[in-house]
Amino acid sequence: MLWKTLLLAAAAAFALPVAESVVLCYYESWAIYRMGEGKVTVDDLDPFACTHYLYAFAGLNNDHTIKVGDPWADLCNGGGHCGYKKFTDMKAQNNNLLTLLSVGGWSVGSPPFSLMTATPATRAAFITSAINLLRTHNFDGLDVSWLYPALNGGAPQDRDNFVHLLRELEEAMTSHGMMVTVSVAPTEEIASKAYDIPGISQYVHFVSVMTYNFHGPWDPYTHHHSALYPFIEDTGNNFYFNMNEAIRYWLMNGMPAQKMVLGMPMFGRCWSLNTVTDTGYYAPASAPPSPPGPWTLQWGFMSYAEICKAQKEYGWTIAKEAGCNEPYTYHLPSNRIWCSYEDRDSVAIKAKYAAGEGLAGLMVWSINDDDAHGFCSGRKFDLTLTLLDAFNAASQ
Repeated sequence: MLWKTLLLAAAAAFALPVAESVVLCYYESWAIYRMGEGKVTVDDLDPFACTHYLYAFAGLNNDHTIKVGDPWADLCNGGGHCGYKKFTDMKAQNNNLLTLLSVGGWSVGSPPFSLMTATPATRAAFITSAINLLRTHNFDGLDVSWLYPALNGGAPQDRDNFVHLLRELEEAMTSHGMMVTVSVAPTEEIASKAYDIPGISQYVHFVSVMTYNFHGPWDPYTHHHSALYPFIEDTGNNFYFNMNEAIRYWLMNGMPAQKMVLGMPMFGRCWSLNTVTDTGYYAPASAPPSPPGPWTLQWGFMSYAEICKAQKEYGWTIAKEAGCNEPYTYHLPSNRIWCSYEDRDSVAIKAKYAAGEGLAGLMVWSINDDDAHGFCSGRKFDLTLTLLDAFNAASQ
């Protein structure tokens, strides 16, 4: 394949290692602002837990150049936290590690990307600025997390302009020994409008399919947000809201398996149950979402670390639906909280699935939501390390 030839050539020319197994781990720079035991800094990361680390997020300036997302967290200037430097310095501990900067994310949205990709001149301004920033801070490439082309305030021409950006970006990045990755929506409902899949496939090294958030407290009933396969009672669109159907869609529409990585959430989606008597899938949950976790402070959301710590300290019930691989957990005395999430067994099953489908590997969103301090199992980043071990074992 052309992308492998280019990456190997770049690696030889610029001494960049090429990993056999791929585990791409996003790190949210704002995790440094969490309180108490929930705080996760770059210093807490394990350089050997992932093959690629992605620093989230950079943004876009009004002149279409790349923008440092949080100068105080990312840079050393003026007593900053030196996030970029510490992040890329992890390579001194692990010579095989690659570090990328991710641009975009939900808070950036679609309109800035639409404007930046609209003309060759605006794309060139972005690409030149991105390469300068990456080289200054010793990153090995750029991840584009545009959510989503042609949607969320985007323009119809975004679909084609995204491919133009990736083609021009890949050409420029390869000449500097750098790589290009993207993160994409999993479902046909979004992907069919947002992406020229065969076009994208020509110009990226890896595509992270965000196979999570299939369900959440926006639904008036409970369900698993990152199921591998359909639940026996799933009908209509719900039958397709799972990892296997998403990967099948991307494969059938032109994305090579060896470029895809399966997205793995280190977080749970949480509801408040209507009653204490119905606690399985499709249990009524039309009340407001569950209260925020103590560290992530988001309604209807808890990190794996928050969930496993609550289970350990407060005795939350853990269950699985018949025929499903993933757990859910609930605590009826406490606002009737119900969360779908991943555990060690479920991530191992999904790592084996990815290997069996010939995928390049897995993506973690986000490693700072894993058990970063080893509260639950005694092993820091237990889910991420389990993914890596299981994928390597299944790929032998």
